[in-house]
Amino acid sequence: MAARQVKLSLSPESVLIRKHGLEFHSPTSFTPWVEMTVTLESPQGGRPVKCSGVVVACSGSKHAGYQVSLVFTSMTKQAESRLHSLALLPLA
Repeated sequence: MAARQVKLSLSPESVLIRKHGLEFHSPTSFTPWVEMTVTLESPQGGRPVKCSGVVVACSGSKHAGYQVSLVFTSMTKQAESRLHSLALLPLA
């Protein structure tokens, strides 16, 4: 079985950063427990934050889109610090 590769470009307004994961609105549905690598880019520039996680919930429809909840499974201390900085940035 081949792995499905999906690349989403999400607006900062569609991503909610949580302490142990993130939530986002997606036009694509994801199966719970699928592993995912996420790269978050700051609207102010700078290096992107790359982290891995697993989808724990996905609800919605193909017409309205899907609300996806992802829990991080591994992240370096440096990535965790940069992610915390991203969470504190005001939306443009």
